[in-house]
Amino acid sequence: MQENNLLLLTDEQMRTFITNGCLLLKTDFSPEFHANLLEQLNTVYTEEGNPGNNLLPRIRDLQKVFDHPVVTGALTSVLGPNYMMHAHRHGHFNASDKAGGWHKDSYWGYDRMRNHHPNWAMIMYFPQDTPVELGPTGILPGTQNHQSRNFESSEQAGEVLANGEAGTFALIHYDIWHRSTPNILGQPRYMLKFEFMRTEMPQQPSWNNQERAWKRPTNLLAPIAEHDLMWEETWNWLSGEIGSLAETASPDAEHIQELASQLAGFEPTAINAAYDLARRGQLGIEALLKGLNSDNEQVSRVSTYGLSVAGSGAVKGLTAALTHENKDIVVRAVFALGELRGVAAEAAPALVKLFEHPAEEVRIAVVDALGFVDRPSDEIVASLAKALQDANAQVRFMASLSLSRLGASAEAAVPQLEVALDDENRYVRAHAAESLHYIGTERAKNTLIKYLLNSRWCPTTTKVNAFYP
Repeated sequence: MQENNLLLLTDEQMRTFITNGCLLLKTDFSPEFHANLLEQLNTVYTEEGNPGNNLLPRIRDLQKVFDHPVVTGALTSVLGPNYMMHAHRHGHFNASDKAGGWHKDSYWGYDRMRNHHPNWAMIMYFPQDTPVELGPTGILPGTQNHQSRNFESSEQAGEVLANGEAGTFALIHYDIWHRSTPNILGQPRYMLKFEFMRTEMPQQPSWNNQERAWKRPTNLLAPIAEHDLMWEETWNWLSGEIGSLAETASPDAEHIQELASQLAGFEPTAINAAYDLARRGQLGIEALLKGLNSDNEQVSRVSTYGLSVAGSGAVKGLTAALTHENKDIVVRAVFALGELRGVAAEAAPALVKLFEHPAEEVRIAVVDALGFVDRPSDEIVASLAKALQDANAQVRFMASLSLSRLGASAEAAVPQLEVALDDENRYVRAHAAESLHYIGTERAKNTLIKYLLNSRWCPTTTKVNAFYP
């Protein structure tokens, strides 16, 4: 379906992305376009090295990729309209005949609760024909929701290889396990990695939705584990529902006890148990709250995911956990309240108080969570603006990102964002500029335009071409 120059994903493609955590898609640029793009990459990498975060302005034709209807349609489908491109971007050059290690990408310098809901995504774009022998990225479907590596061998039968003709790209859930594979041809292989974040919470499906009810995709790529309740809840969340699992199953005490005992077991089983408890009313919520307060890290973490989808019945217990002496438990409670959004509006004053918490991990979690509120108060905007001056760079970075999500209602933060444009941290500066763009008022635009004019960068100026022509 083409709509407003977007080729939105179909229901089947969205179901596949939810379950597998990845989709392989392809643009339709000409071979000449990619030959020119590859020539530019070879020149820049040979003469200047990896341009890092300047990849997009340095290789100017690359912007056409991210304006392509297939790319914009896929990102809109998964992240909603007005998604943001992260300031970090990287061109991966693979010339090694050895496989890289399985890994999840970090959130740039700090540890945070990883989202089961797709709030972040990555595109890995291949500008040259990339057969298996050239070392495409390997992706392990279904692992986006697993913190630990639940697989032993580096060679997995279910591994998806992002191989194909020039213009092929992998759209992946940010938290999926992936690796580089061996390049045995000895030819240059580029993979251009860009990150994207959601700035608007789902109110309705943003893909080409024709069937409201969830069902499994036809192309389920043998994921590490099956998570039917999680998949259905994610589908509903992407359709605008919060807490869709709440009170949809009987609160049988014996079964709840059995599910609670599974929270400490094999991680995929524990996750399934947490989601099952989330639908069993107040008794299930009480079991999850007990799990949240556990000394066992996995039990506490997976219980948090259950609480984050359990609806309004979880809010009181999560708010009480905000005063826990264990900062990790506080972080998880903050995360769950943020995921519940408007359902947890009554917790906002307690969350705001945590801006004074001595643990930077707590403050990071709070600025993240408050960016998800449906109707931000003046107090929330003022607190996020103040967080732009926090001693911790990650607090400042997340504060600017959260202000982006609040849009025009965050205009009062413009003076602090203007100061943040000179922050010592590159990502604070970059996302302060993004915040001004998303706030979008006249005052914000004038501040942003002045900053961009003063910091204008010439993408064709190099050490061998400093001035002319």
